[in-house]
Amino acid sequence: MKKRVGNLKPITVKEVETKKPIVIREAELSNEVPLHEKAKTERTIIVELDTPKHLDVTKFLEGSKALNAAGVDAVTMADNSLASPRVSNLAMGSILKHQEQIRPLAHITCRDRNLIGLQSHLMGLDALGIRDILAVTGDPTKVGDFPGATSVYDVSSLELIQLIKKLNEGISFSGKPLQKKANFSVAAAFNPNVRVLDRAVARLEKKIESGADYFISQPVYTKEKIVEIHEATKHLETPIFLGVMPLTSIRSAEFLHNEVPGIKLSEESLARMRACGDDKERATAEGIQIAKELIDAAAGLFNGIYVITPFFRYDMSIELINYIRKLDQQKESDSSHVQTAN
Repeated sequence: MKKRVGNLKPITVKEVETKKPIVIREAELSNEVPLHEKAKTERTIIVELDTPKHLDVTKFLEGSKALNAAGVDAVTMADNSLASPRVSNLAMGSILKHQEQIRPLAHITCRDRNLIGLQSHLMGLDALGIRDILAVTGDPTKVGDFPGATSVYDVSSLELIQLIKKLNEGISFSGKPLQKKANFSVAAAFNPNVRVLDRAVARLEKKIESGADYFISQPVYTKEKIVEIHEATKHLETPIFLGVMPLTSIRSAEFLHNEVPGIKLSEESLARMRACGDDKERATAEGIQIAKELIDAAAGLFNGIYVITPFFRYDMSIELINYIRKLDQQKESDSSHVQTAN
């Protein structure tokens, strides 16, 4: 080695060039008021409409346009709800926003994508201008009907919220700069249908620490529970969209009660639906009436209302939207009469 290197001279060290500072552009401004900001001051209604399990999206678009015409603030789309494959909510969200001028709210689960897929999906949403997101854990694949599918769960819902907020700073999941900041408004899930509500509220507080801007709840089926939720969460400044889902039959009611995680019906609701028997029209009317009674209890306590469309019966959701708007109009009218009298 001495013979080989003895005649060599040291390499002259060149001056290291100073790297230019990384510049991260601000997010593009949007004309839309964030849903969580709107819900702090006025009635805000979002409606869930599942994308189809097949390739014909005609009825989904018809339903979305009907809901938009009824005055809904956003159409929310689950991410393969109940672990069954559906048309991508990213694709349908883009069609709603750019072709139909309807505001989409896309759910994202931790179940279906690893960290690479999650970041790629979110970057795609940002590129499409879709800002409203619900970050959820997602039902495990065993709930669905797709044999051989596995659950990923690289992150929890709290960690997913944190990662989305990093994108809002222009930083990737791995810490690398992304040249531009995203502008996501992030909702988190809230399941109040538990034995100890205080524990569920403590989890909300952790989600707020992680960066959640607002909450969307599972459907509630008793007026007493609605009041209990309000009392348990009134110390939070973060808005809550209270979930209401009309029932369509005793069969669907029992399915929701027994098979769908996070949903529990009251014995009164089950009894009222059971009394309708096989009369579909009567069952539909009773389901809407139960939902209206729940809205009566919720409307004075929560600005945000989350209507979940059952089995693609968006006509039922539209009836509830109209009912909520009439309640608000009546309230405004009563308030103006009081001011005039004073």
